[in-house]
Amino acid sequence: MFTGLIEEVGTIDRVAHSAAGRELRIRASYGDLAAGESIAVNGACLTVREFGDGWFSAAAVLTTLDRTAIGDWKEGTRVNLERALRVGDRLGGHIVQGHVDCVGIVSRKTQRGDATLIDVNVPASIGELMVLHGSVTVDGVSLTVNEILPGGLQLSLIEYTLRHTILGDYAPGSRVQIEADMIARQVSRLLEPYLRQRFPSPPAADFSLHH
Repeated sequence: MFTGLIEEVGTIDRVAHSAAGRELRIRASYGDLAAGESIAVNGACLTVREFGDGWFSAAAVLTTLDRTAIGDWKEGTRVNLERALRVGDRLGGHIVQGHVDCVGIVSRKTQRGDATLIDVNVPASIGELMVLHGSVTVDGVSLTVNEILPGGLQLSLIEYTLRHTILGDYAPGSRVQIEADMIARQVSRLLEPYLRQRFPSPPAADFSLHH
């Protein structure tokens, strides 16, 4: 479990393929890692396989690659890093599982006063889970939904976030990892049977020929 508060920005210095999946070696300042611990890398919970002075490695299997942008990462890619929450830590963001729901696409980046506005397109199934001024995780960062847009959402980023994460690198076309708020997902799942019963789908049209 994570909070969406980024500890540092790491850099991928090697990408390889093995029986473990797509293996990533990431440069980071962590000096007390343990094999098997979890680190959110751009919001995707990955397991530390090996580590050394100023680096650690992790691997992404096919199912992870299917719903993330990890397949795009290469040597030199910068990534947001957060180690797992410890009991007693301050919960400054919101509850983040590190389970990426989808990849969103940045469609627009504008400036409004001291705020940087980022518009992100997301699939309709994920857009339904967004709540105005609710929480969303974007590349591991706990953010507030500034506005609900047709086909997506808008984020309002402060200067601190731009300086301490990779979000300042965003440009139209950037692929970003999205995790919807866990509470919204649970409520949606619990209501699904009720909504199906209350608003059943119309019967499929019969296009067969009748003689």
